[in-house]
Amino acid sequence: MATRTLTNVDALPALEPIALEHDAQALRRLRVGASWARGALVLDAAMLLAAALAAQLGSGDAGIVPTAPIWLVAYSALVLLVLYARGMYSWRVRVQALEDVRRVVTTTALAVMGILTLRLFVPGDVDDLSAQSIRLWAFSAVYLGAGRIALDWAQVKARRQGEGVRPTLIVGAGLVGRLTARRLLEHPEFGLRPVGFLDKEPLDEPGLPLPVLGASWDLERVVEQYGVEQVVVTFSTAPSEVLLREVKRCEDLGLGVSLVPRLFESVTERLSVEHIGGLPLLSARRTDPRGKQFALKYVLDRVIAAAILLVAAPLLLALALGTLFSVGRPIFFRQPRIGRDGRRFEMLKFRSMKAVSEPVVLPDLPADTAPGGVEGDDRRTRLGTFLRRTSLDELPQVFNVLRGEMSLIGPRPERPDFVELFERNVHRYGDRHRVKSGITGWAQVHGLRGKTSLSDRVEWDNYYIENWSLWLDLKILLMTIWAVRRYFSLAE
Repeated sequence: MATRTLTNVDALPALEPIALEHDAQALRRLRVGASWARGALVLDAAMLLAAALAAQLGSGDAGIVPTAPIWLVAYSALVLLVLYARGMYSWRVRVQALEDVRRVVTTTALAVMGILTLRLFVPGDVDDLSAQSIRLWAFSAVYLGAGRIALDWAQVKARRQGEGVRPTLIVGAGLVGRLTARRLLEHPEFGLRPVGFLDKEPLDEPGLPLPVLGASWDLERVVEQYGVEQVVVTFSTAPSEVLLREVKRCEDLGLGVSLVPRLFESVTERLSVEHIGGLPLLSARRTDPRGKQFALKYVLDRVIAAAILLVAAPLLLALALGTLFSVGRPIFFRQPRIGRDGRRFEMLKFRSMKAVSEPVVLPDLPADTAPGGVEGDDRRTRLGTFLRRTSLDELPQVFNVLRGEMSLIGPRPERPDFVELFERNVHRYGDRHRVKSGITGWAQVHGLRGKTSLSDRVEWDNYYIENWSLWLDLKILLMTIWAVRRYFSLAE
């Protein structure tokens, strides 16, 4: 008790000089966060009003009795309350439009079922209940979802322009701290702008992306000097009690605090927290690549691949004829790749090069760089350039999916020689072979295509495997369609 009292008393004088500055920063942060929260609330309320009016005005033409206004008000209030409870009006690091749309759809469905249940107990209020509920849900889901997409797009754009971001201090200048800084610098849409590190003994290696601003005892000075609003605690050589005191000081200063957990590679999005006294136990539920979930995924892959072949048969035929006229036979380019469990297979593509064979010699790559793009002389035809830019040259891989060699979505397969090299030099590279390789993947829809960071690609691929769900596959599919649409617009 005496030690704790002395520590708190000693800390008080250090906090007094920056009290006014801290209050100003906290007030500014609250205003920025509150402006987006108020905007989201006002927009959702406006969209619910528009949805209710649209449902009411057209109900007569649809032969449905209009819903009583009291139920529309109750439904709208319930939707807003559930959205608030689900954190839709709080500041978030990641702004994800598709996730917000999913929450809107499920929230409006739950709200309309709740109101429908209440109405069943009201005497005489039984006219067209099902039709009214379905109509109200459909309009509100579409209107709210569209509003959320527009709001998220505006917020991401503002963050990329430096508006509404939080100056962020990273505690720990080791490998994980550097990775955190690099990730935040590369993705300003996260809303955290790193200003530097705090570490007494930073890792003595070149390539530090930000300066080391001091040690733990410099926290108040750094916060005041750089206007820090968020602190991310990673790994350092400091003892746990020092880091705990640092977190407590950050909380006393009113700063937001985020922690990168130990063994973060094993942490998934499916976490459960239990306590043994004051000791928290984190349990991460992991997907089993050999379990029933992935077996269902692979069955759906073949069914969807067959449907794609039927629908896209005219496009496949047109591209095959174009390839035949531009480069001759064979139409398909076959290349050995490594898939699930290290198995070798021949991956198919439409040929895009003038020469029949690809170079045998592996290209020299910079450190931590994946192969891709045009290797050696650019021998692409005009059609081949278009196919590469729009990724339509990958379309024949639907046949690989039908044969069970690939999946529609998964880590991209690599050539055998590169696999042997990367498994020796890249952390956790071999883990991506737990599942079938895919035509598109989580890494690709985040821009990791061609000659990009190999370690980043492996990180995203393993995240996909360990957090897999049918919703994640659907999200990747939608993001892929959006990316291909953008490539088509650029090609025009």
